[in-house]
Amino acid sequence: MKHILTTAAAAAIAATPLAAQDLSVVGSWSSLPLHKQFETPFWTETLPEASGGSINVSLTTHGEMNLGVADVYRLLGQGVYDVAMTVADYAVADSPALESLDVPLVALSADEARAMVDTARPMVEDIYRDTFNSHVLAIAPYPPQVVFCNAEVNSLDDLEGLKVRASGRMTAKFLEALGAEGVNVSFSEVPGALQKGVVDCAVTGAGSGYSAGWWEVSTHLLPIPLGGWDPVVTAINMDKWQSLDADTQSLIESQIKTEFEDPAWAVAQDALVNDIACLTGNGECPAGDARDMTLVEVSDADFENAREILVTEVLPDWADRAGADWAQRWNASVGEVVGVSIPTE
Repeated sequence: MKHILTTAAAAAIAATPLAAQDLSVVGSWSSLPLHKQFETPFWTETLPEASGGSINVSLTTHGEMNLGVADVYRLLGQGVYDVAMTVADYAVADSPALESLDVPLVALSADEARAMVDTARPMVEDIYRDTFNSHVLAIAPYPPQVVFCNAEVNSLDDLEGLKVRASGRMTAKFLEALGAEGVNVSFSEVPGALQKGVVDCAVTGAGSGYSAGWWEVSTHLLPIPLGGWDPVVTAINMDKWQSLDADTQSLIESQIKTEFEDPAWAVAQDALVNDIACLTGNGECPAGDARDMTLVEVSDADFENAREILVTEVLPDWADRAGADWAQRWNASVGEVVGVSIPTE
């Protein structure tokens, strides 16, 4: 019934003539499934059709524009384009508080990750409004950020002393607490870095690693979400958003939730299972040829030790950098959902 009402409401809005709008949209990594399966059809087909042709979208990606990933939201706030989406972790240099959207090891399933993200969303909205002059439209997941190693590893303890490319700042802090050396390498440079020994391991989504061919230069896969779920935030420039009439705003928000955000979350858990099968040959691979990486199961003891490090070292370090006010907000929202509390005194 809720879906019927939502569809009916969207149809009613679409039946009302909207002011014509041109939107310049910058998508995330063009080679990855989130962009191919969800971003592209939503912006080029679904939304324009739902608007009755009133919304015209010009879509590109930050890779095609040759943007530095840290500049995506800065330029959005300046109005260089209207809408942008990329990994929130790329923007933490501008706002350390944003790191708390993607905490390692606190969400082990897609449902848990979405609950965490939904609870964090008011904080994220405040950050994007105040730091990037933009309005958050959606938060969608990449698959869990797992560990690819071009070295023999049999447990988390084996990461000690290794050089590991992290997927975000909090993940880098976590790796350092484990005794590994966090190394800053861009996604596109990882295969070469693994092959040349610049890094021993690298963290990214299982599907991203499969699509980018990381299995060619790595041998062992640790499927634990050591890098969280790497949420991708879609935001619109605040001045552009406020220039839209209420009907257009309502149409965009309802459509992006039901036709982009919800479907992306719905496939996230199965995507992880399928991606691991594709990388290791343990199961059927729907994406193409299965590979033969060694699957490393992390023990309960390893996991509990990692969670202890997270709670006693990594999160307090973040709280010191972000400030007590943000830590208290996190405790009262995300912390309650995941059962973790950061000391704030």
